[in-house]
Amino acid sequence: MVLPRLALCVIAVLASASVHAKTLVVCTDANPEGFDVVQFNSLVTTNASADVLFNRLVEFDAASGELKPGLAERWTVSEDGRVLTFTLRRNVAFHTTDYFKPGRLLNADDVVFSFQRMLDPAHPWFATARNGYPHAQSFQLGKLVKRVSKLDAHTVQFELTDADATFLPLLSMGFASIYPAEYATKLLQAGTPEKLNGQPVGTGPFIFRSFQKDAVVRYDANPQYFAGRPRVDKLVYSITPDASVRVQRVKAGECQIALAPKPLDAVAAKSDPKLTVLGTEAFATAFIALNTQHKPFDNVLVRQAVNHAFDRASYLKSVFSGTAQPARNIFPPATWSSAKALPGYDYDPARARELLARAGYPDGFSTTIWVRPAGSALNPNPKLGAEMLQFDLAKVGIKAEIRTIEWAELIRRAKAGEHDLLFMGWSGDNGDPDNFLTPQFSCAAVQSGTNFARFCDRELDRLIAAGKRNANRSVRSVAYGKAQQLIRDEALWLPLAHPTSFVLTQKNVSGYTVNPFGRQDFSGVSLR
Repeated sequence: MVLPRLALCVIAVLASASVHAKTLVVCTDANPEGFDVVQFNSLVTTNASADVLFNRLVEFDAASGELKPGLAERWTVSEDGRVLTFTLRRNVAFHTTDYFKPGRLLNADDVVFSFQRMLDPAHPWFATARNGYPHAQSFQLGKLVKRVSKLDAHTVQFELTDADATFLPLLSMGFASIYPAEYATKLLQAGTPEKLNGQPVGTGPFIFRSFQKDAVVRYDANPQYFAGRPRVDKLVYSITPDASVRVQRVKAGECQIALAPKPLDAVAAKSDPKLTVLGTEAFATAFIALNTQHKPFDNVLVRQAVNHAFDRASYLKSVFSGTAQPARNIFPPATWSSAKALPGYDYDPARARELLARAGYPDGFSTTIWVRPAGSALNPNPKLGAEMLQFDLAKVGIKAEIRTIEWAELIRRAKAGEHDLLFMGWSGDNGDPDNFLTPQFSCAAVQSGTNFARFCDRELDRLIAAGKRNANRSVRSVAYGKAQQLIRDEALWLPLAHPTSFVLTQKNVSGYTVNPFGRQDFSGVSLR
């Protein structure tokens, strides 16, 4: 039957609307470093891999602040805290893709593989990660986990060398995602283990389809997802580094969700009838790391001088538009054990010059400031922030050159310790203070690269370790209070802000909530 031209046009419009209604487009701020999440530590990569493609044994419920079942439907912890036993869900399917068709469902072999590959140097997969395993190495899981055993097809047991109050919450982090051992064996036999990073397979709500750098990541809904099929058919990450462009694109309907808008744009968007502005206090700290392995930042007086030299009040007003809390400590204020009474470093250029003179630099010195090109929730306007720091340092005699480096390269080179002063941010994953301490201030984290201050101190390591051993929060808080005092006195960071995480959505988006830990869950999002 031949249809009139008008009818054809109507059908085309309806078909277009139908496809549009089932595709969720999210404007994101940067390229993921890859999709084998255990090799990386940035939130951008976690959001593009762990949050959509994978699951973990346990998940952290940000609303309740409690752990909940993930791929493990239940678990037990021995009385001495050294043995954790997990019972896996049954009938959990791995993704079927063009490059892999699973021959079986999830079982204990997959859990054992996922951990042994990053904990056991003798495992055939251990040496395949070009970047190592930064989280596993920072948390020293290779020493903590004595054995990962398959008790039966659906039961896995972890034996620890010592009780550790942080271990179970760690299993909710992206790096603890579960991979299919069957797929890994296939890749290793083919001599192509690198494909795990470019052609990922998980159990999560979405299935990976393609990635075009600086452009787009595409996913399809997983029809076999054990927690229920997502409410959209397709998910698209549209990589849009410029925060202002992300706002314009969500206004124009080119994306339904825009992540990490500039605070000023988020405030202005509240009066736009086409948009919804969502926000929550982020469990995160924006900071400047001072590389203690580079002269003159190996001198504590110089680090203290830099802390006194920066006008952080002006920085907060200009960059965060009054939407962030000033940071005087490494922890967000809501963190239990946060030493709220601990004094920060006041803006005092005269004191900065005095400290520089005492350190042997009365005429200052030359250095570099490293910053990313695109804005994020933890650094909404990198260029302006770097210029303000540069200006304030010049007033005390420090000549700083700004180096703007693409995000993935900046992370890679900063983990290698190439920076002097580095604008950075850190988000906790589960509300535990150790989520900041171990990955940012332990000696092991210097080796893994996540310790951007590059500071290794035996006493600080002892305090961090002491806080892990006891499940009692009061006991842990004593150790963590002393650790915070030491970090403050050594001036390892220049704490900047505890931001509000904003997200802009179109009015037809429902089911999306802003996670204070920066994680993304699009499985329950629908388009009305």
